[in-house]
Amino acid sequence: MKPILLYRINLIAFFLVASMSIQAQNDTITEISETIKTVDSTKFKKSKSAAKTNSTPKDSVKIKLKYGLRVGGDIGKLIRSSFDEDYKGFEINADFRVSKHLYAAAELGTEEKNTITDYMDITSTGSYLKVGVDYNMYDNWLNMDNMIYFGFRIGGSTFSQDLNGATIYTTNQYWAPQYTLTEKQEFSGLTAFWGELQLGLKAEVLTNLYMGLNVQVRLLAAEKVPDNFENVYIPGFGKTYDSSAIGAGYSYTISYRIPLFSKYK
Repeated sequence: MKPILLYRINLIAFFLVASMSIQAQNDTITEISETIKTVDSTKFKKSKSAAKTNSTPKDSVKIKLKYGLRVGGDIGKLIRSSFDEDYKGFEINADFRVSKHLYAAAELGTEEKNTITDYMDITSTGSYLKVGVDYNMYDNWLNMDNMIYFGFRIGGSTFSQDLNGATIYTTNQYWAPQYTLTEKQEFSGLTAFWGELQLGLKAEVLTNLYMGLNVQVRLLAAEKVPDNFENVYIPGFGKTYDSSAIGAGYSYTISYRIPLFSKYK
């Protein structure tokens, strides 16, 4: 009976120890599971928060556009007036920014040109006005305000021509000498109108101070000519005595912008 009783006691003790071990393992597994869930939940919250942070759009860099009246002059005409004794010219120009790329522009000037050839001596004097728009094709970087632009102008001029002298060419020079006109003749109240295309650039060399260069191609639309004569030089347009309706020119400019307000694009 003792061995059987001892066996039963040992068997009961084994089951008690085994059940306690299993319960301890279950508790441990539960704690580990809860820990894993807690860690995973924390990681998920962090990743969700990071995703929200990454998905939040960052503020784009705002670029300030300066608006104001830019006024300047054509220094090319002043330089030419200093070195060419047969020419005097002066021009002021201005533009105003209407939008990011578009500018309203105008030029006002005077010219006096003495045209001397083997057959004539003519002085053309007058003033002109050109108005139009410029479109800036250049996208500036941050804190830059330069232009590479394409422009269009409608131009008009009022002027006079003085015929100082002329020689009339004849084919029979041996028997009939050429006729020379020495008496001065004045033709006033002359007008002309044209269209003009410009291609140029303006660079900001100092704050609000700009240097510029452009080339111009013009097409004469209408003109008032003297009786029995032709317009030789139209102020603002250029020479016309070659019977062509196409003119060309260039300008070197310096200008200063009077800042009025700014906008962010």
